[in-house]
Amino acid sequence: MNLLENINYGISSFAGFMWGPPLLILLLGGGIFFSIYSRFVPFKYFRHGVNILLGRYNDPNDPGEITHFQALSSALASTVGLGNISGVAIAIQMGGPGALFWMWVSAIVGMSTKFFSCTLAILYRGKDDAGQIQGGPMYYIENGLGKKFKPLSILFSLAGLVGCTVMFQSNQLADIIRNQIFVPNGWFADNVMTGNLIQGLIMAFLTALVIFGGIKRIGQVASYMVPVMVVLYLFSGLLVIFNHITEIPSLFKLIIHDAFTGDAVMGGAVGAVIVAGVRRALFSNEAGLGTSDMAHGAAMTKEPVREGLVAMIEPFIDTIVVCTITAMVILASGVWEQEGLNGVTMTTTAFIKELGGFGKFLLLAAVLTFSISTMMSYSYYGSKCSGYLFGTKSIFFYRCFYIVTIVVGAMITIDVVINLVDGMYAVMAIPTVVGSVLLSPKVMKEAKRYFAKI
Repeated sequence: MNLLENINYGISSFAGFMWGPPLLILLLGGGIFFSIYSRFVPFKYFRHGVNILLGRYNDPNDPGEITHFQALSSALASTVGLGNISGVAIAIQMGGPGALFWMWVSAIVGMSTKFFSCTLAILYRGKDDAGQIQGGPMYYIENGLGKKFKPLSILFSLAGLVGCTVMFQSNQLADIIRNQIFVPNGWFADNVMTGNLIQGLIMAFLTALVIFGGIKRIGQVASYMVPVMVVLYLFSGLLVIFNHITEIPSLFKLIIHDAFTGDAVMGGAVGAVIVAGVRRALFSNEAGLGTSDMAHGAAMTKEPVREGLVAMIEPFIDTIVVCTITAMVILASGVWEQEGLNGVTMTTTAFIKELGGFGKFLLLAAVLTFSISTMMSYSYYGSKCSGYLFGTKSIFFYRCFYIVTIVVGAMITIDVVINLVDGMYAVMAIPTVVGSVLLSPKVMKEAKRYFAKI
């Protein structure tokens, strides 16, 4: 093995170890605990959460930096993204159609997880060394549980420095542009690395224009981009589904059957199906990861429960709606059974097969907006981690590092990117879920007060 192969092997082994049974039990078990402990209260007030999102309870005098809608848009800009386009394809490729069922399960229990963690993000907001109000797992763990739990906050923030980079997004965007635009036209066909480098530099430049403006600019840009990109993508996906409407019941039957048999995975390993589904669901909707807690922690509100209710809408939109549409397109087209297709290439092939040049245009536009909006939003998460660990003066240098990782992500292989990010996500999930479970009585006390008032 050369040095590069050793690094790849080490990263792959680390991700495989982190995503063992203990983490799956923590994520799924934590979500089930939150659902039962709250007596499914968040689900009962889903409609109230939508009303909050629509601005009916906004008060410009409330503490915070952005509105509920901008907080949700900033979080959705990172959750509704390439995880929905290529993440679903990777889940199906790794775990077969049954992986989608476990993505649904993870999303449903993840709604309760988000309610608890994002309520805590407002309930235990802290201040950075510049006096700005901040929220997120690192703050609610330290402020809610006390200084003795600070090592968990540090662990979350250290993992977030790498986990909150967007190497996956830059990798997949470079992949689709190269395969759909450059290679067919002969551009960079003979020098792929040069093409990827140029693409990485362009992505880095566009991202830098926004991220150095902070969360207010990110929230403003995301609140315009996210609704447009979601509608665009859903429209193209629904077109394919309507073309195969008679096949949809049999596809759902395939998903549920495969979820408990693992027939589509070599050896029929049900465990592999569950791992693939839960890993990709966490990557897609971030329930239990702690990243969106940081965006919601910046929301203008005095009511922690309101932000928890807004946040729980994310896994529903992201996984139950958007990921399901992507999966139906892939399964209905039959491309999931083709050899050599993975990630965004599989989804692109499905859309082109079903919608021709129109499908190619729609998907390219969706991938471009999904990727760029995610790149903008994730910089905020990593900046918060850096500010917590090293002070606000370090944020400028972190953003420079972040911009460099966009270029690196465009140039390295997808396997390395997935394993590195997945490994860091696993580390981030441990403090987030453990802290939320330990502080869950505080959330329920606050919820009883709030719901009694309304």
